[in-house]
Amino acid sequence: MRRPLIVAALVVAALVVTALVATAAPAFAQEAHEKSSLLTPHGGLMAWTLVVFVALFLVLGKFAFGPITAAVERREKALEDALAFARKDRDDAAKLLEEHRKRIESARGEAQRFIAEGRAAAEAMRGEMLEQTRQQQQELLQRARRDIESEKSKAIDVLRREAVDLAIAGASKVIERNLDDAGNRRLVERYLAGIEAR
Repeated sequence: MRRPLIVAALVVAALVVTALVATAAPAFAQEAHEKSSLLTPHGGLMAWTLVVFVALFLVLGKFAFGPITAAVERREKALEDALAFARKDRDDAAKLLEEHRKRIESARGEAQRFIAEGRAAAEAMRGEMLEQTRQQQQELLQRARRDIESEKSKAIDVLRREAVDLAIAGASKVIERNLDDAGNRRLVERYLAGIEAR
């Protein structure tokens, strides 16, 4: 496609040079004989210039203007496509950026929620542990009280038995006679029970 254009351009250039030489020779010859100004019209030169111009225009129109116009249109189309592609990429990038911002905000909110849930769980666990500690403390106190009461009762029973034994021993010495132990024990226990009831 380019080769015919180059050949056509060379042919036209050759025609133009030939026409100019052909028209210029009589003009130079005539100029040598008569002195004319630049504004003096020369019919032959004008006619050949017009013929060369029209021929050059037709050849260029047939071989050069079409391909040049097509190339310019292709380039323009390519630029428009590139601009459209760039706009689409920019819009896609903006959408992607917005989507990433939303995801980041969502992740940030979810992290805040996890932190709040963790704090709430820690507080609940702390409260539960405090309550368990209080319950264990109460159980220990109650067990200690029961143990104390039990030991107190045992101690009182031991003291009572010893007091009975001492009272019997003392009374036997006083009376100087020894009553049987079971009868004496019942007598003293009744006496002590009567004292405790008062």
